[in-house]
Amino acid sequence: MSVGIVMLAHTALHRAEQVARQWTKAGCPVVIHVDKDVPNARYRIFTSRLSDDPLIRFSRRHRCEWGTWGLVAASQDASEMMLAEFEDVSHVYLTSGSCLPLRPVQELIDYLKARPRTDHIESATTADVPWTVGGLDEERFTMRFPFSWRKSRYLFDRFVEFQRKIGYRRKIPDGLVPHMGSQWWCLTRRTLASILGDPKRRQYDRYFRHVWIPDESYFQTLARLYSTNIVSRSLTLSKFDFQGKPHIFYDDHLQLLRRSDCFVARKIWHNADRLYDTFLNPKPGEVSLQEPNPGKIDRIFAKAVDRRTRGRPGLYMQSRFPNEDWENGVTAAKYSVFQGFTELFTDFEPWLAQITGARVHGHLFAPDRAHFAEGQSVMNGALSDSATLRDYDPKMFLTNLLWNTRGECQCFQLGPRSTRHVIWDIAKDPNAQVSVISGAWAIPLFQSNRTFADLRREAAQLQKIETEMLDALRSPYSKCRKRIWTMAEFIESPMEAIQVIIDEIGLEPRRRLTEAPNIVDLTGFGQFLQNLKNQGMHPYLMGDFPADPIAPSAARNPAPTRPYLVK
Repeated sequence: MSVGIVMLAHTALHRAEQVARQWTKAGCPVVIHVDKDVPNARYRIFTSRLSDDPLIRFSRRHRCEWGTWGLVAASQDASEMMLAEFEDVSHVYLTSGSCLPLRPVQELIDYLKARPRTDHIESATTADVPWTVGGLDEERFTMRFPFSWRKSRYLFDRFVEFQRKIGYRRKIPDGLVPHMGSQWWCLTRRTLASILGDPKRRQYDRYFRHVWIPDESYFQTLARLYSTNIVSRSLTLSKFDFQGKPHIFYDDHLQLLRRSDCFVARKIWHNADRLYDTFLNPKPGEVSLQEPNPGKIDRIFAKAVDRRTRGRPGLYMQSRFPNEDWENGVTAAKYSVFQGFTELFTDFEPWLAQITGARVHGHLFAPDRAHFAEGQSVMNGALSDSATLRDYDPKMFLTNLLWNTRGECQCFQLGPRSTRHVIWDIAKDPNAQVSVISGAWAIPLFQSNRTFADLRREAAQLQKIETEMLDALRSPYSKCRKRIWTMAEFIESPMEAIQVIIDEIGLEPRRRLTEAPNIVDLTGFGQFLQNLKNQGMHPYLMGDFPADPIAPSAARNPAPTRPYLVK
């Protein structure tokens, strides 16, 4: 009893030669198929180098493009040669030129000898596999695919659309239930001979020739007709990413491959000298009697897929950056945004920094530049205060700032004069805490000495912009934590509102504030708003602001009718 190895080789023939000799050293005959795209000169050198080994044969060559019938035809011819020339072969194991035995070959022979009637081939119906990529599940068996998916993708897609439009469906041969699975199988002699000698083989071949990726369905389907005992898994360790592309194993995967206890692994990088030296020359005492269990390393691959598709919160990578909403969290840390506070309070930023211990910036998205804390021109991560660089991609400016300052809380100011589109990125970010005093942008206009006609035009424009910003914050797509007051509402009880904000930032131990920052002198502000109304501009964002002057002392020390309660 021996195991026959069918090897499909197309690149790195020197590695295929090493592995073939490893198989024959243990008494396993090898039939090698070399892709027809390999130049004849290289093919002749390869066959010449292996001509001294009596257990090695070469089968008729086919062109083996990915997802085409050539791969099945190559497996058929090589398997027929194996069964015809090596009568003591009880199992045939399909491998590739980039496969590498991970355990001594004798262990594989003993394993299969103990299971003489078991076929190891992954075989599941299309309804039961979640890993088909490309949107073609059952359709791959009911359509025709005359164009290459890789070389003629446009024609491939258009022809699929055309068949869907006209409702074209091919008839599946009677008695066949399409199954799919890994291309790399190990079948008993009896099952394989039955497949290759089936009286309906011509009909089946004609049908599968036009199935998409037939190498993952031909043997997987026909084995169900003849096998008496199928273990639906491959003995070859092969892992795929979320796009269906195979993982390539390098030298630093040595311990990972050992832990799997699998007999064979693919795809091994052809320059992974350490892997080839280690597994082709096992040391005494390295024999493993464990059942092959790739599940032991599945967690690592699942984590790799998650890192590739989701990544770390707030970190943007090439693999996800072009895709909207593929990020794992918009930003890396919680932060606070204040709108209208620097206009209403004097020295609000240093006061907030002292109270909370956070890093408090000015208007990061101001028209002239990014006003970093303490007047810095460059922040962590080499972020420049240049408005041109910042506005090239405001979202990335914000996410980079928060990623490079992880571990400390960031606060900054925003307003209707800021870069406008960043408000949507903030609104959709669950890490954002946004506090808005609507209409406070009018205070700098009130304090200026400009002509009233100019002030009226600018006030109308700023009110329109702030309305759009508030609409974004109140949108059903908004995920930020927001608190919005009109200016009139806020001035009624500023201590209560500020206390809530400070508690929510939550850096310092909760304590009741005894004094709020100083409110600017608003004497005459009510009349200023009335003058805007008289000129035809309705300043509604400030709320019901009285026309009579409000004394600054009264604003700072409101009547104790609404005390702040600390639980």
